[in-house]
Amino acid sequence: MQVSNRDLLKSALLAIGLIGLVAGLVLGFLGYEAAADLIWTIGVLPVLAALVVEIVRSLLDGEVGLDIVAALSMSAALVFGETLAAAVVAVMYSGGNFLESFAEGRARREMHDLLARVPRSATRHRDGGLEEVALDDIAPGDRLLIRQGDVVPVDGIVASAGAFLDTSALTGEALPVRLARDAEAMSGSTNSGEAFDLTATHPAAASTYAGIIRLVSEAQKSKAPMARMADRWSLGFLAVTVALATAAWWFTGDPIRAVAVLVVATPCPLILAVPVALVAGLSRAAHFGVLVKGARPLEAMARVRTLILDKTGTLTDGRPQIIAIDTRNGWSESDVLRYAAALDQASKHPVAQAVVAAAQERGLVLQIPTEVSEQPGEGVSGLVEGKRIVVGGQVFVAGHHDETDGASPAVLSGSALVAVAIDGKLAGHIVMADPLREGVGAMLGRLRTSGMGRILLATGDRAEVARRVTEGLDLDAVHAGLSPDQKVLLVLTERKNGPVMMVGDGVNDAPALAAADVGVAMGARGAAASAEAADVVLLVDQIARLGSGIEIAHGARRIALESVVAGIGLSVLGMIAAALGYLSPVEGAILQEVIDVAVILNALRALRITPGEPA
Repeated sequence: MQVSNRDLLKSALLAIGLIGLVAGLVLGFLGYEAAADLIWTIGVLPVLAALVVEIVRSLLDGEVGLDIVAALSMSAALVFGETLAAAVVAVMYSGGNFLESFAEGRARREMHDLLARVPRSATRHRDGGLEEVALDDIAPGDRLLIRQGDVVPVDGIVASAGAFLDTSALTGEALPVRLARDAEAMSGSTNSGEAFDLTATHPAAASTYAGIIRLVSEAQKSKAPMARMADRWSLGFLAVTVALATAAWWFTGDPIRAVAVLVVATPCPLILAVPVALVAGLSRAAHFGVLVKGARPLEAMARVRTLILDKTGTLTDGRPQIIAIDTRNGWSESDVLRYAAALDQASKHPVAQAVVAAAQERGLVLQIPTEVSEQPGEGVSGLVEGKRIVVGGQVFVAGHHDETDGASPAVLSGSALVAVAIDGKLAGHIVMADPLREGVGAMLGRLRTSGMGRILLATGDRAEVARRVTEGLDLDAVHAGLSPDQKVLLVLTERKNGPVMMVGDGVNDAPALAAADVGVAMGARGAAASAEAADVVLLVDQIARLGSGIEIAHGARRIALESVVAGIGLSVLGMIAAALGYLSPVEGAILQEVIDVAVILNALRALRITPGEPA
């Protein structure tokens, strides 16, 4: 993991302060008290100077933080001759900053692992041979060889008989997944099986993995509203600290008590626990396939009270599936599906692709069609194994067969009926529908338990389709036939009930995702526009992961608040003890830093949050 200049500076300041403290203690033990005071002062000054620079920068940015208390305590200790206390504060303060950096680095490890796994080149088929090319040279349509152990460099379609991929770095899935021919493979997956060919569908810069890396970069740069709120609280804590120190000096006439009060309050757990807990929560959510674009949306996820869900591609899979096959004139179900799928190989229509995928999943051998003619949006005809096949809508297919009897199968609202004719005779109908994703009902139940007040459906589909698909789900309302701007209006209207989360996957959902307090995009197959507008991206097409992400957000925020309350409470008790003369400046400094270390370690518990279990 690359070390930043800022981290190096923190390490250097800790080393200087520590060397000064130890050297002074040795000199003091040998009886050279004046030299010890000088060494302690020299060790404190670089830390104090860096702290003053940081304070000035914060003030210029309009921020007032508790670093001022640290500067006051070190300065006061030096002025009143408490050089040992100043040295202890310098070491503990620089040590606290170092520990905070270490903790954040530990929390971001899984995200950095994503960056470390970026492939630099790929193996491409060219003129009957293979060549090694840079990632930027890969273009859509290129055929790539993915060897065993290789990281898939770009998004693409499996061009071999199948592939066995480890997607754990992207989705948190423990077991590799097997993909059939023509299945979509995400960049960033690792080939756990035999070598296979991949047909690139996106250039490297537009692939899933490149998008994830960009989102990681955004996540690392963000600062949560909760952290900014902590900065605002720190102003009040600063006033209380200064007032208590002044009162201790005023009523006792002993400035050392004021120094002791200041060092007990340095630095406050308020500025340590919140960012550590939230960044740890970001890392934990990423492990479960929920990429949050920073600490702000993670903290906001824990406060959401209204959830608005899109239907197609979000609650449903977005890809039609066969739910029944009605046969006629002696044809079997497998024959109807085999001939229809063979012909549909020549069509790019989503329903045609779904028919082909269903046939492949059933292991049917599909011949290559000839003399293909397609009427866009209506149907396709051609020859398969010497037979004239027609597949499409009822009206289109009826024009190609001579039957007038026989009713069509009953079709539920929201389903699609694909008619199939063979050699001028109706062979049957394929009934297709877009079913609910697995785990939707259980996820909604978990969200209700965690405090979600309202759950709504917002879709552009017809009302009867929306009602049928969502029948039995725990929804407060179903809003159908909505345009993109009406979805935005719904989001804004629901804000009166509290923060709103919107979940969608299409370009039409992007405005509503941007308008919501937290926008969530289905990232594996969703539109790029929705992923850009969203605050959270689900890296795998499993809506149940949303529930896991929200539970992790609740856990991280709860741990942050626990750390803050406990740390501030102990600090206030220590300040009171110091004001009453029960703690010396050195004892107070050591006590406060013990508290700081404790709250940071407690905040790191967010790395172990397991959805469905207590944090």
